This record gives sequence, C-alpha cells and structure tokens, in this order.
Amino acid sequence: MIEGVKVKKIEKFCDDRGFFAELVREDENLLERFGQASISMSYPGVIKAFHYHDSQDDLWFFPSGNAQVVLHDLRKDSDTHGETEVYYMGEENPILLLIPKGVAHGYRVLGQQSATIVYFTTQSYNVSNPDEKRIPWNDLQIGFDWETKNR
Repeated sequence: MIEGVKVKKIEKFCDDRGFFAELVREDENLLERFGQASISMSYPGVIKAFHYHDSQDDLWFFPSGNAQVVLHDLRKDSDTHGETEVYYMGEENPILLLIPKGVAHGYRVLGQQSATIVYFTTQSYNVSNPDEKRIPWNDLQIGFDWETKNR
C-alpha cells in the first residue's frame, strides 16, 4: 500500500426506509484539518487524471456509480516512491480513500451510469494560487493502462 494512504470501509445501517451511513468524523483523524467539501459528477467512460497537490490531502467517496481510482506516489522521500495502486470504489465498494499530498490521483468511470464523487480536502481551493498540479492521463512515466482487459 502506498505510504500514507488510508481506506475506511463505510458501514450502512439499513431499514425499510432506506439507509444511513457516517462518512467522516473528526474523532477518526482521517484529515489533519478540514478545508472544504465538494461534489462532482462524471459521465460513463470519462477519465479524470492525473493531478496532485503539494499541500493538501484529499478524502474521496463515490456515493453513486463506480470508478477505477489510480494513485501514483510522486514523493521522492517516500518508501513507496514510484509505486502505482488501483482501487475500485463506488456503489459496489463503498469506501473512503485518503490520498496524501504528493500522490498523483485520477479516476475512470466504470459501467453505463454516471459516477458522483464527494471529496473533502484539508485546504480550501484558492483560485488565485491553486494547489493543483496536472499530469496527462496517459503520462508515460506513470505508464498506466486505463483499458479494461477481458479475462
């Protein structure tokens, strides 16, 4: 596992009315501080990748749809520098994923329905000085193959 990445399985409490689930609690210490909560929707097959942050951590959750999430450790001082990991998140696997600063991240929407991501960050977005560095989805150094393989 890439150093500093944390996964939290979401527990659902279901009854005849629907379900309830806690996402983030301050006593879990998932985020070192709270900065912002955001939501985004992407259409089937869309790839949103890659980007990373110098100062902020991200905490991702997909409440609807499903996504293939790819992480690549860019931190030169990390024991897992250069490693890539894949997580499958969404309705079929309701987890929270903590992505530390310096770890490039992106996702591809799986299946035939849109995916919605809710994410929490340790800093608010600064329009005049954004902490967001972009890397192309097909970057050769990361070398990730986004194509689904028939097995």
